[in-house]
Amino acid sequence: MERTRPPAPSDAPAPTPAPTPSAADACLPDAAVLLDGLPQQRSGAAAVTGGSPQQAATAVPARRIRVPRAWRLLPTPTGTPFTFGYGAVLAAVSLGTAHLDPALVHTLLQGSSTDVVHLVRTPVLVLLTSALWIAGGILSPYAIALLFVLTALERRIGGMRTVAVFLLGHVGATLATEVPTGVAVLAGHLPASSLHRLDYGVSFGVTASLGALAGLLRPWLCWPLLALFGWVLVTDLIAFTDPLTDWGHPIALLIGVATWPLMRRWYRDRRPVAAR
Repeated sequence: MERTRPPAPSDAPAPTPAPTPSAADACLPDAAVLLDGLPQQRSGAAAVTGGSPQQAATAVPARRIRVPRAWRLLPTPTGTPFTFGYGAVLAAVSLGTAHLDPALVHTLLQGSSTDVVHLVRTPVLVLLTSALWIAGGILSPYAIALLFVLTALERRIGGMRTVAVFLLGHVGATLATEVPTGVAVLAGHLPASSLHRLDYGVSFGVTASLGALAGLLRPWLCWPLLALFGWVLVTDLIAFTDPLTDWGHPIALLIGVATWPLMRRWYRDRRPVAAR
């Protein structure tokens, strides 16, 4: 049989060189390990770092440590406009009355008192004006608590809702103490002078706001805060120096605690806004 001689190596055609990948092609994923019709099979972390999809999936993002900002504890014109404006008014009234004649100040306090007589004659006026005075001065415990409590509450539920909570405690505790006083006078159990007792200040509103705020705090802070403040109120009741006011504070605290379901719903509604 006649054999066919294979071509010499020099007669074989030269192999075609592989094309050099361009810079744009180098950024594309290897199609050999992908499946047709399934887009985005590799995460952005695997494409950038060159790691496998399993490594990208198990990568844990670095957590940022959030440091509390001290200025958020105090009112600001933009963050807490109600607390900032109300605090400025209270400070102005307190500083202004310090330079007035004591007799004139006493007359103003009598006209703003939420006693039984004024509540019968001009209830709305005295309920509002009585909240413009700070019993004990601008450095009293309730004045300082007002800044921190109302600031924290307003940042969580908003300005108008904070006003509603404050007024609910202020008005509710006032009526809960003054109405029984009027009934006791009519029944002859208290003298007629009890109808004209001075009753003013922000303590009822602050106490109710603190009770409402406690419902938005973590349990490890909520219950010790309520226990400590409750112990202070019980101590005041035992001292029996001002029975009506001392009974009004626990009532205001219970009013604030009773608003917990509403507070939590308002806080959930406002949470996306407060996070910005």
